[in-house]
Amino acid sequence: MFLKHLTWFTLFSVPLFAQEKLENYTQKISGSNVTYDLVAIKGGEFTMGSPAKEKGRKEDEGPQHTVKIEPFWMGKYEVQWDLYDLFTTKNIEIEMAKRHPDPENSLAKTDGSTRPSAAYVDMSFGMGRSGYPAINMTQYAAIYFCKWLYEKTGVFYRLPTEAEWEYACRAGTTTAYSFGDDPKQLDEYGWYKSNSNNGYKKIGTKKPNPWGLHDMHGNVMEWTLDQYVKDYYAKRAKGEVNEAFPKVTELYPTSVRGGSWDDEATVCRSAARTPSIADWKIIDPQSPKSEWWMTSASFVGFRIVRPLKTPTKEEIANYYNPPLIEDY
Repeated sequence: MFLKHLTWFTLFSVPLFAQEKLENYTQKISGSNVTYDLVAIKGGEFTMGSPAKEKGRKEDEGPQHTVKIEPFWMGKYEVQWDLYDLFTTKNIEIEMAKRHPDPENSLAKTDGSTRPSAAYVDMSFGMGRSGYPAINMTQYAAIYFCKWLYEKTGVFYRLPTEAEWEYACRAGTTTAYSFGDDPKQLDEYGWYKSNSNNGYKKIGTKKPNPWGLHDMHGNVMEWTLDQYVKDYYAKRAKGEVNEAFPKVTELYPTSVRGGSWDDEATVCRSAARTPSIADWKIIDPQSPKSEWWMTSASFVGFRIVRPLKTPTKEEIANYYNPPLIEDY
């Protein structure tokens, strides 16, 4: 068994910004012209997983069960290179300060943040950069991006759980996709193997789901917080509806969602789950392999969420310092 001791973690629930209204907003990044749009997602209960007769369904999508989700905000789009490059570029705060002086914001908060070492190849693989989703980062790197963004903005951001991701993707629907059951309609809502011409596309060029989220089906797969556990749903206590997630204690597999430009339509369904694999770093020549970059995952990116109820400072510190699991 890859996971000897499965630990369930309920989500943080200490209010920090209790006075904030749950409404869409745009996060500005001080010292730059880059922004990130977030969509308000009301809390509620939904049926997670897929019915046995759904086309393309896999065993790990059942049994279906009810999950209660707390309110949160989710990125309207996948995190794009324009924003991710601010995080990865060495000494970026110093350079940004020279171009856009902002005396009200101290550089000391972020110039010491842990950030990825420079990639030794162009991680976009020539498919496009500005306006395109950032790809090839590890889950570990995506978490540190959230930490960097918290230090820049003072707002707690993190990766979504699998349950939050599926709840937002479904947007109140119970069909295979947020637009219905007919995969032929996917051309209108997402980039996948049949229409992508072997590459990802600029964010937001297809129709959004009913809650205004773009590219939830296809374009790039998206990291979640969860360790991938095939029988995760079956392990939930009968009748339990409060959200919980398995903390990552092993490097592989962790869960990604949404399907990508390189996948068939069935992989882009709302309930479809994909485990990360070691082959996503197969051409990394280092030993140990990079904790920041996947070398063969040009189909994996992420988007972020902000819970309405924010954790304590201690919990935030724990979240933003995941254990480094070396990859040999």
